[in-house]
Amino acid sequence: MALTRTTKLLAKIESSYGSNPSPVAGSNAIQVTDIEVTPIEADNVQASAFQGFLGNSTRGTLLANKRVAVSFGAELSGSGAAGTASALSPLLKSCGLSETIASSTSVTYAPVSASFSSCTILCFYGATRHVITGCRGTATISMSAGQFAMINFEFTGIYNAPDSTAMSGTFTVANQSAALEVNDTNITTATFHGATSQRIESFDLALNNEVLYKETASSQEVLITNRAPGGTAVIEEPVRATTDYFAKAVATATGNTSIVLGATAGNIVTVNVPQTDITGATRADTGGVNALNLPYLALPTTAGNNELSIVMT
Repeated sequence: MALTRTTKLLAKIESSYGSNPSPVAGSNAIQVTDIEVTPIEADNVQASAFQGFLGNSTRGTLLANKRVAVSFGAELSGSGAAGTASALSPLLKSCGLSETIASSTSVTYAPVSASFSSCTILCFYGATRHVITGCRGTATISMSAGQFAMINFEFTGIYNAPDSTAMSGTFTVANQSAALEVNDTNITTATFHGATSQRIESFDLALNNEVLYKETASSQEVLITNRAPGGTAVIEEPVRATTDYFAKAVATATGNTSIVLGATAGNIVTVNVPQTDITGATRADTGGVNALNLPYLALPTTAGNNELSIVMT
């Protein structure tokens, strides 16, 4: 018997697409939550030939376009050292983001439209190992007051038959700091659409990558074919004369959003959406206090690939 909470996950960036770089427990372990693996996703193909009687075909079902889906959450945090990539690095890069490292200073993730990275993910369920190569996917950042900041990942990868190969080394999590509570102390900047010091109750940013598994006679690959980043901010309603979100929603002008979590070097995460486009406004009640639900899109400029960034310092 294997207990669910003993499940382990390793991830490592691939040097060539779909080639297993053999992640090891000592340097590629990631602390995650709520792992869900769909070991086989496929398109079922059944023969429809006439066979002299009614019912299913006597021929077995073909599982075509076999792939694997894996999803999980992770605490949104830095590596513990400014300028050192965190354990989340291979996951972020495999979600269509570039990684730029400034030594001893920062690690910045920003969208790309070509040359997408991929990773191999290993999931260990007791004595069963799932090897998921060629992983690409999407991610959503979630910040809610009174909770840990989280980032949730959804990946699709190439199917490999599960096996019983033991994990290499001792599962050791490194370069993954403890998450911080989203509160007045740890959020040092709370700017939404150009309005500073907003009483943000929750904020999420989804990459909304479109992910496609494509198999031909001579290739199989998971592709990121588009993205439409955006999310929703729930904000305690400000005095309208000071910040009029209804007017902001009606107008087409964008505004800068920047949320900074943390104040200690090595565990500061800044989420930037420079061209935030508010697409509506509805009322909410949070514990008897008036609030606004503000859906938004993250727009690029004509330069492209600059609609958002995640900076760890």
